[in-house]
Amino acid sequence: MKLFLFRQLPLAFIAGVRIKTFDKEGITTNLRFRWINQNPFKSMYFAAMHMAAELATGLLLFQYMNKKNRFSMLLIDTQASFTQKAIGNISFQCTEGKNAEAFVQRILASEEGDTIDLPVTAFNEKNEEIATFKYTWSCKQKRRP
Repeated sequence: MKLFLFRQLPLAFIAGVRIKTFDKEGITTNLRFRWINQNPFKSMYFAAMHMAAELATGLLLFQYMNKKNRFSMLLIDTQASFTQKAIGNISFQCTEGKNAEAFVQRILASEEGDTIDLPVTAFNEKNEEIATFKYTWSCKQKRRP
């Protein structure tokens, strides 16, 4: 997965985003507070946090794409709420794996596109919720030539 990040999402790799868990149930990404992802207030920059959270949702959908099952993905909306400073090792968890799989099966069976909302919760090292995110993805099956 480090190679995937390095080749496909180099900015996430440089910022320190890592994939902690990845299965059919969901994905957890990780980002440690470091100099490269800090803001002037000595906490993690919100854009770095968005990058880690968005990756958790995008990979849930992307894992179903292959040569046979091709679909376009477009992030069309994001929402975030921050409740504490992000300092230390932050985990970003999306547990919508089953919903993502059903969504992909639905769009692959149809000529119409559709949207899905995927939530992410961020936790600090004490397992305290520090932020919530919601990403709305628009996906549509690619036409076969």
